[in-house]
Amino acid sequence: MMMATLVSFYSHEMAGDAMLISSALTLFFGIFFRLAGTDDYEKPISKRESFLSVTLASIVMSAFGMLPYYISGYIPNVCDAYFETISGFTSTGSSILSDIEALPRGLLFWRSITQWIGGIGIIVFALTVLPMVGGNASALYDAEATGIMRERFRPRVSQISKRLWTTYIVVTVIVIFLLWLGPMTLFDSVCHALTTISTGGFSTKQDSIAYWDSAYVEYVLTIFMFIGGTNFALVFYLFKGMPQKLLKDEEFRWYVVICIVMVVIIATSLFTSGKSAGIEPTIRTSLFHVVSVITTTGFTTTSYISWGAFYVFLFCLLMLFCASAGSTSGGIKIVRIIVLFKNAINEFRRQVQPNAILPVRLNGQVIPIDVVTKILAFIFLYLGILVVSFIVLSSMGMGFEESIGAAISCLGNTGSGLGVNGANGHFADISEPAKWYLCFLMLTGRLELFTVLSLFMPAFWRK
Repeated sequence: MMMATLVSFYSHEMAGDAMLISSALTLFFGIFFRLAGTDDYEKPISKRESFLSVTLASIVMSAFGMLPYYISGYIPNVCDAYFETISGFTSTGSSILSDIEALPRGLLFWRSITQWIGGIGIIVFALTVLPMVGGNASALYDAEATGIMRERFRPRVSQISKRLWTTYIVVTVIVIFLLWLGPMTLFDSVCHALTTISTGGFSTKQDSIAYWDSAYVEYVLTIFMFIGGTNFALVFYLFKGMPQKLLKDEEFRWYVVICIVMVVIIATSLFTSGKSAGIEPTIRTSLFHVVSVITTTGFTTTSYISWGAFYVFLFCLLMLFCASAGSTSGGIKIVRIIVLFKNAINEFRRQVQPNAILPVRLNGQVIPIDVVTKILAFIFLYLGILVVSFIVLSSMGMGFEESIGAAISCLGNTGSGLGVNGANGHFADISEPAKWYLCFLMLTGRLELFTVLSLFMPAFWRK
């Protein structure tokens, strides 16, 4: 917030006072809660405490993060301000703003910063400093980085977070420099670098990337959106001069193949349907939007919804699959699809060989049966929440197509919806109950279901 305050004052904006007040309030309450806490950390943090801490951290961070919007008066409604903020911290990218360029630079910068912090994870960010105050870092890390991603690194959790953040910062600086070489100003380059590597998708322009109409910008963003959708542990090893770890990773190979296949299908279909604007522009547009959607970034250069229902269906599939575990993207994650697919193949084999022992393997390692079971439960819950959300959002006044798009988009942290909420659309016109429900979906999706939903189980609160 202080960085955004400096940007506001440097730009001589009236919003600078609101940014300064927000910074002061956040600092005051941060110090207050720290002093009100205890220094007795002898008792280890339990699984339940870690789940509650991670969920509350996201909720409270968003509550303080909305202050610049609300105090400045640019988003005078609490619901709208909170929606915009939690969309940033969960790196979703859904917005209630219908005129983004009307916001002063300080707020635009703060908007991008929320996604940058949320992309790598609020809790992973906190783990960098957590050892200074004590506590069981691994319990919090497990709650925020659910799934099998945490098995990729072996050292202490504090070392993991520092490695991830070092990689994250280095890649961000590279993106800023490359975008600045193109038609973007330094300010736009910084903001888009922050929201590209975090796969968040907030832009400083209402027309998103279409504003620049630049092949150079699209190719740069495509490359780094793709990197943002890659497991950051593997990106770290790539920077360490060990590219073989990246190439040998089974999930990464699936990720590459899915992107190539989808680009070929969409580009070929655009050619044959007469919607092509030329070979290179068609391939570039297809590649840009496939990578943007599968990484849950949500940048656009055109309204792919206008292409037709076939393309919308393909992009909805990409919104469900999404990119790699351990990346800044949301959604189900490709690794879970791989495990589910291999488990289904094994079930067919068991029909012929009922006594055969057929474990699911990933990268040559056996996946424990409890992990396979958890993945099956995750996907069942994910699809179940989507179905319930279609019904809930429809009952709140949203259209059928909009309900489906909003649910898939917010639970998967993709940002782009369908219908009037799609492409460069916004969520300003939906009802407040629907916005609060979508906030819940964004948080649940970002913390990968179990962390948040566990809080609604009666057993969670029993001693």
